[in-house]
Amino acid sequence: MPGATAPQADVIQSAIATHGQRPGALLPILHAIQDGLGYIPGDAIAAIAQALNQSRAEVAGVLSFYHHFRTRPPGNAVVQICRAEACQAVGARQLESHARQRLGTDYHATSQEARISLEPVYCLGNCACGPSVRIGDEVYGRVSPAVFDALLEALDSDVVVVQ
Repeated sequence: MPGATAPQADVIQSAIATHGQRPGALLPILHAIQDGLGYIPGDAIAAIAQALNQSRAEVAGVLSFYHHFRTRPPGNAVVQICRAEACQAVGARQLESHARQRLGTDYHATSQEARISLEPVYCLGNCACGPSVRIGDEVYGRVSPAVFDALLEALDSDVVVVQ
């Protein structure tokens, strides 16, 4: 892979070797690469297409269809805000607006200092406690703008926020 670093190439080749022979291998390969690198580098597209006997356009089409996949490295933390109806009914839209303003970025982007990537998600399975936010592997419920700000401050200080 011409532009990939050695560690990137290793992750990409490992994902292809592990999942390439499975039926429907494309999504497991993409997930494995993103799990390993945090995103799908552009160099992975040609390698995946060749391994699966698909066109680059087919791989790129799947990659762009699913919002879960990133094509750029994420910030140090990934903040996902639930946009499902249950969360919207209890204030998720106001929370989204506050988050975009506070971070100075929009969905599918990273704050200027490359600290936080903001992403939408369409259900965190925490419907009774909306609006919900996931930071890394932790899901937080009943997140108001003030709680959101406290979560961001906790990221800065590595303090664990318990709700």
